[in-house]
Amino acid sequence: MKTNPEIFKAYDIRGIYGKDCDEKTFYLIGQEMVKALGVKKMAVGRDARESSPVLYNALMQGILDMGVDVVALGVITTPMLYFSSHFLKDVDGAMSVTASHNPGEWNGVKTCLRNAVPVGGEVGIDVTKVGVLARENEEINIPKKAHSSKGMLSEYDIKEDYYNYFVKFAKLGDKKFKIVVDCANAMGVLELPFYEKYLANNFEVVKLDCDLENSAYQNSHEANPLKTETLVNLQKKVVSENADLGIAYDGDADRVGFVDEKGVIIPMDLVTGLIAKVLLEKEENKGRVILYDLRSSRAVKEVIEENGGIAHECRVGHTLIKAQMLEENALFAGELSGHYYFQANKNGEVSTLAALTLLNLMAKTGQPISELVQDLRRYYHSGEINSEVGDKEAVIEKLKEKYSDGELSELDGIKIDYPDWWFNVRQSNTEPVLRLNVEAKTKEMMEEKRDELLAIIRE
Repeated sequence: MKTNPEIFKAYDIRGIYGKDCDEKTFYLIGQEMVKALGVKKMAVGRDARESSPVLYNALMQGILDMGVDVVALGVITTPMLYFSSHFLKDVDGAMSVTASHNPGEWNGVKTCLRNAVPVGGEVGIDVTKVGVLARENEEINIPKKAHSSKGMLSEYDIKEDYYNYFVKFAKLGDKKFKIVVDCANAMGVLELPFYEKYLANNFEVVKLDCDLENSAYQNSHEANPLKTETLVNLQKKVVSENADLGIAYDGDADRVGFVDEKGVIIPMDLVTGLIAKVLLEKEENKGRVILYDLRSSRAVKEVIEENGGIAHECRVGHTLIKAQMLEENALFAGELSGHYYFQANKNGEVSTLAALTLLNLMAKTGQPISELVQDLRRYYHSGEINSEVGDKEAVIEKLKEKYSDGELSELDGIKIDYPDWWFNVRQSNTEPVLRLNVEAKTKEMMEEKRDELLAIIRE
């Protein structure tokens, strides 16, 4: 089959197995990616999708046949991937076969260099795309099991090191919490040992869809906590179990969503504010930079500054955020989609550390999570609203002209600030849509401005 050029995205590679990509595609991706990056040794892992074992095998063999050594990590979460890139001292980077929260028929590749330095379009994916597509007609025989060839193949189980490294950040004392964890039968299952084994004295764990053997990614809801409809069962279970917190992982466990003890979804940007508050309690962290997604509530910036931090806006997208974190030596960053980036993981995501940080705050204050987040519910936010638009640039120019009396930022799309409200409009990287976020001091003003903006965008 022919590889679909559309699988090469801005931040990773992903498509439908058997339709957009196959084993040969992944073999060539392995070869062209390591060639583009100039590496000598890579850690490689995979998720638990039905197609992942054969694609994992093909990816590794492609790398090995280039004379690059491979450390096979087996089944891992994406945070474990980033961890391996700095914990394993002799690797130049890491790759994983995964399609994140996409449905089970999808698969793809995520890549980083040593110390979780992101590999995006310009750094390696664009060059890899050109190389793969140029070799479409080559005859390639991929063995059923990857083996040492020009490069050496070894195996290493990173999970115990990962658990032992991050469990040290838990400061729960003798507090006991009841939590409900929803893994959508995906990779979040591998994060469960934090709660069930390493911190067993602190947790009673109620599990929802936490079976990796149950035809992973098929017999559950979509593994995407950004879509609030995927959290309905978690909300109900938290209330019926009288639990303290609900935790929902996405497909590869690099994103996480939360539900309070009343069954109310906690906005992901407000989680950024709460985590920042905890991190800034340490005296050595005062004056440190914390990044927040420019779509986030104004309350996030306010809380960072109220607690002695320096709040800087960042663009959307993990490669962009990690690059800015590195440039500004940022302590932490949070994204509206539920990505939480910690300097403790070389700016890579650690969704469970985000959960443990919230629980640390609950343990220290003795307050339920609903009360702790209430301090950040200062404004009314529309959430992200997508609109299909023909001429996106023309619409953005019209908005700039209409709202020219506001304070304009073009960090990512346009963001225009007024004293009592603001809005951001961004173009999608992958779809013919504009994404709108609006926030205001009152619900009435937010709804009025939201409808006013949508009328212009959709006319």
